[in-house]
Amino acid sequence: MTRTAARTAVLVVLALVLAVAGCSTGQRVDLGEGAAGSLVAAIAGEPDQLDPHKTTAYFSFEVLENIFDTLVEPDENLQMQPALAKSWEVSPDELTWTFRLRENVRFHDGTPFTADDVVYSYRRIIDEQLANVDKFSAVTSVEAPDPLTVVIRVSRPTPNMLTNLGGFKGMAIVSRANVESGQIATHPIGTGPFSFRGQKSGDSISLAANPEYWGGAPELTGVTFRFISEPSTALSALQAGEVDWTDSVPPQRVSQLRDDDSLALAVTPSNDYWYLALNQARAPWNDVRVRQAIAYAIDREAIVAATSYGTAQANQLAIPEGNPWYTPYDRYSDGGLDEARELLQRSGASPQNMDLLVTTEYPETVTAAQIIADNLAPLGITVGIRTVDFATWLDEQNSGNFDMLMMGWLGNIDPDDFYYAQHHTDGTSNAQKFSDAEVDRLLDAGRVETDPAARFDDYARAATRIADEVSYIFLYNPSVIQAWNPALTNYEARRDGAVRFRGAALDGGDGAT
Repeated sequence: MTRTAARTAVLVVLALVLAVAGCSTGQRVDLGEGAAGSLVAAIAGEPDQLDPHKTTAYFSFEVLENIFDTLVEPDENLQMQPALAKSWEVSPDELTWTFRLRENVRFHDGTPFTADDVVYSYRRIIDEQLANVDKFSAVTSVEAPDPLTVVIRVSRPTPNMLTNLGGFKGMAIVSRANVESGQIATHPIGTGPFSFRGQKSGDSISLAANPEYWGGAPELTGVTFRFISEPSTALSALQAGEVDWTDSVPPQRVSQLRDDDSLALAVTPSNDYWYLALNQARAPWNDVRVRQAIAYAIDREAIVAATSYGTAQANQLAIPEGNPWYTPYDRYSDGGLDEARELLQRSGASPQNMDLLVTTEYPETVTAAQIIADNLAPLGITVGIRTVDFATWLDEQNSGNFDMLMMGWLGNIDPDDFYYAQHHTDGTSNAQKFSDAEVDRLLDAGRVETDPAARFDDYARAATRIADEVSYIFLYNPSVIQAWNPALTNYEARRDGAVRFRGAALDGGDGAT
C-alpha cells in the first residue's frame, strides 16, 4: 500500500508559531453515537473505503487496525507475535510454513473463524492481484488441511514471511460473505476488538466494542473517528474536550505542548518516510541526469523545518538512523544548484515546467510544494502545484498523470517493505515506472537471503542504487506525533503508526470534560 497518512502537518511554509490556544473546558460533541467509556478520536482525513485488501490510505488503516486481525502482528518493538495464529512451524528446507489457529474465534456477525477464511483471504489477494499481492510473490499454495491449520508453501526461502502476513492490516483475514455481498468497503466485518457500527459521510465512523474478542473484551465501549483535516482545529477540539485523541497535531506547537499538563503528548521516532517521485514514463524525467539534478536542487532541511518544525530527520534514503537496516548516504548533500545545472547541461534537457501533484489531505505535501517550487526556480523550472483531494490524487498517481508527486510510506518494518513494491520493475506501487536490473536482482536476493549479514548487504546496495538512480527523492523520516486526554490510559504511540485502542481505557468512563 501506500500506507499514507498525515501525522505531522503545518498550514503554510515557515508559518509563525501559533499562540498557545487557551485550554477551555467543554463537553464532548454529541455525534449521536457516544456513550460512557466511548473514545472520540480525531484523524486527519476520511477513509477512501474500508476494504483492507483494496485500500492504500492510512486514514482507512487507522480505522481498520481496530476492526480486523491478521495471522500474526507486530508488538511494540515491531517483533512478530501470535494473533489469529497461536503458533507456527517452518520446515527444515524453509519452504513450508504451518500455522495453528486459535479456537473459538468468531467474526462480528457471529460466523466462526476457520482456516478456510485464511485461505479465502489470501487467495483473494493473489487471484485478484490486489494491492498487496507482492507479499505472496514466493507463495505456491495456501491450504487448509483442517479447520484450525493453514499450510503455506513457498518456492524459495522467505525470511520476511511473518512480516508479510502480519506487518499491517492490508493482510487482514476477511469474511467471504462480507466480500461477496459487496458490503466490505462500506460495512466491514472482521474478528477484531471493535466492530463497525456506522459512518456519517464527511464526518465520522463509529465502532462498537466486540465483547467476544479473542484477546479479551476492550475496556472502551466504542470508538468514534472524527475527520478533522485542520491540525489546529483537531488540537483545539482535544483541548476543549470534544475529542479524546488525535494524531493531527501541528508540529509547530510541539515544544509548547510538552509543558501542557492538560494533555498527554507523544513524539515517537518512526520508520516512516516522505519522498518525491518523478514520472519516468515522461521526458525529460526518464533521463537519470535530470532526476539527479532535481535531487541536488531540493533543500531537505528547509522542507523539514517547514513541515515538522524540527520533529523529523532529513534523510536521503528511506530507512532512518537507529534502525538496524540503516545505511549512511549523503550524495546529494553537496553540490546543490551548481551540480544540478551541470547535470542539466550534460543531459541536453531544459525543462521549463513541472506538474507537482499534492493533496490537501496530507498537508505536509502542500507545505513542501512551495519550497520545492522555490528550489527549482533557479534552474528555470516553473513548478505548477496541483492540489487535489486524496481520492483524485490516487487516481492521478495510478494513471501516471503527473510529472512529480510527494507522498509518504508509513508502517514499514522489514527492509522489503521500504523498497520492493516501490522500486522493483514489477513492484505493485512503482507508479514512477522505475526499472533497473541491478536493483531488481538485489531486491529479489534480499527476499530469499536467510543470512542476516548477507541480507543487510543486499538491501544496503539496493538502497544506494535506488537513490543514485533517483527512483525516489527521499526527503525525511517523520516522528509519530499524537496527543490525548490524560484520562486515556493503556494507550501507546507506536513506531509503525498502528493506532490500537484494544487495550485502552478512559478513566472515569466518560472521556474528556
